[in-house]
Parts: sequence; C-alpha cells; structure tokens
Amino acid sequence: MGKTELNPKQLDARGLRVAVVAARYNPKVADGLLKGALLALQEMGLPETEIDLYRVPGAFELPLLAQQLAKTGKADAVVCLGVVIRGDTSHFDYVCEGVTQGLMRATLETQIPMAFGVLTTDNEAQALARAADDDHNKGREAALTAVEMALLKKRIHHG
Repeated sequence: MGKTELNPKQLDARGLRVAVVAARYNPKVADGLLKGALLALQEMGLPETEIDLYRVPGAFELPLLAQQLAKTGKADAVVCLGVVIRGDTSHFDYVCEGVTQGLMRATLETQIPMAFGVLTTDNEAQALARAADDDHNKGREAALTAVEMALLKKRIHHG
C-alpha cells in the first residue's frame, strides 16, 4: 500500500504556534531532522516567532518536555524529533517503547497533537538516509503531521 505525500504548500500554518522538541543525541542525524522540520514549518507559512524550539539530551527525554509544553496551552502542536539506533543490547527496545508510549500518553492526556519524528533504525546509515536534506526527511514529515493535526483539531472545535 502506497503512502500519500503531503506538500507543505497544501497546509497553511499561519495562526498556529508550534513547539519543536529535538534530541541532541546522534547530532548528525538529529540536526538533519530538525533542519527538515523547521524548513517545512517555514514552507507552511509559520513565522519563526511562532516556533518554540527546545533541545533535550536524548529521545527518552522527549515525552516529559513535550507533555510540559502541551500543558502550558501555548502550543497548538508539538513536533518531537530524535533517533534511536539499535546496538548490541536490549537498551534500544526499552528506549523505543518508552518514547513511543510516553508520547502517545502525553498526546491523549493533553489533547495536543504530538508528531512522532523519532527514528528507530538498525544502523546509522538508515538514520542518515531518513534525515537527509530532501522531501523524505522524517523531521519534515513530522512537522507536516503536526500542523495537519492541529488544523483538523481546530476545524472540529471551531467548525
């Protein structure tokens, strides 16, 4: 089954406020995800002044800060970016499960869309390919998802 590509020009983010929480761990990859997300937000018309950027140590720290930001009521959506690369131990599984469940729980508890831009790859090459400077950048996709969900939520509540 193919996926539907969404063009940033199809979404108008003006009037929204978006928080971006990006992990610093694995900086070559994390910075690529962040670049893709910020570019997509800009392409959707979101001014820099309406983007709140926060960096956390690693992916495991994303849920707490994302939840705290959502609870302030200042963000219409939160873009969560990070990378977890499989190693030789079960640490990968614990981190991936914790981040995934934590972000889902935070989204449901706060009712603020949180886009999952966390790469879970077997190696660095896979991660770098998904954080490349192109239209397949997963940070870009997370930003598109966050804005689309914020707009859908507004439509439901405001008609």
